[in-house]
Amino acid sequence: MITRIITAVIAILVFFPFVIIGGWPFYLIMFLISTMGLYELLKMRQMTKYPIPMTFTMILLWSLILPDIDWPVFNWLFTHQLEVLLIIALLLLSYTVLVKNKFTFEDAGFMLLSAVYIGLGFYYFVESQASGLHYIFYAIVVILATDTGAYFSGRLFGKQKLWPEISPNKTIEGAIGGTIIAMCSGVIFHIIVPVHDSIWVVVIVSLFASLMGQIGDLVESAFKRYYNVKDSGRILPGHGGILDRFDSWLFVFPFLHFIQFVS
Repeated sequence: MITRIITAVIAILVFFPFVIIGGWPFYLIMFLISTMGLYELLKMRQMTKYPIPMTFTMILLWSLILPDIDWPVFNWLFTHQLEVLLIIALLLLSYTVLVKNKFTFEDAGFMLLSAVYIGLGFYYFVESQASGLHYIFYAIVVILATDTGAYFSGRLFGKQKLWPEISPNKTIEGAIGGTIIAMCSGVIFHIIVPVHDSIWVVVIVSLFASLMGQIGDLVESAFKRYYNVKDSGRILPGHGGILDRFDSWLFVFPFLHFIQFVS
């Protein structure tokens, strides 16, 4: 527990100044973190042994995360993201022919979906930062409250397993407790730093954001269970890898944009 706390404090002190500063320092740190996250996911399936497809996939990831910058190359990538996706898909499929199916159609599909999953998650985090830091901190408060509430509720009241085949330690009581704590925390945050005109909207959004965060956590657990790994990586002592820490973020921030809570 001490290791987890120390790592969390150091990560906050290193990461959040970039979020607050914004601009290129923030973009660069997001490129770095997302690249590490994608690498962790590819490594789970042992895709890192294919450097050429992995390079194509990284290019797709970066094109998805790019903000709207008034530079010719970056602007073209931002405004032609669908074309970039199709080009990368065709290149990956062509590669299956060149290596005589040692790299398969399923491998190409996994790489494409991995880039979209991580790329869009971090893209909407970047967009949230541009919309206002209060949205960033609201979402993080809801996510952390969900995790903390679920942990202590599970320890105190947990009896019924939530999904033992995927995450044996999670309980239904923990999930409910985490959601309730998240809703309360979201409302308290809103009272201090308003994020919407209606407090009832904040209550409902906090409820669903908490649920989305828990789904994101379960998705990451399903990856690790299927590929038989304990953590997505080892870069964060006591926490695991990048995906172990950002799994909920990858669901919550897109959700907040899809419902136009953040715009």
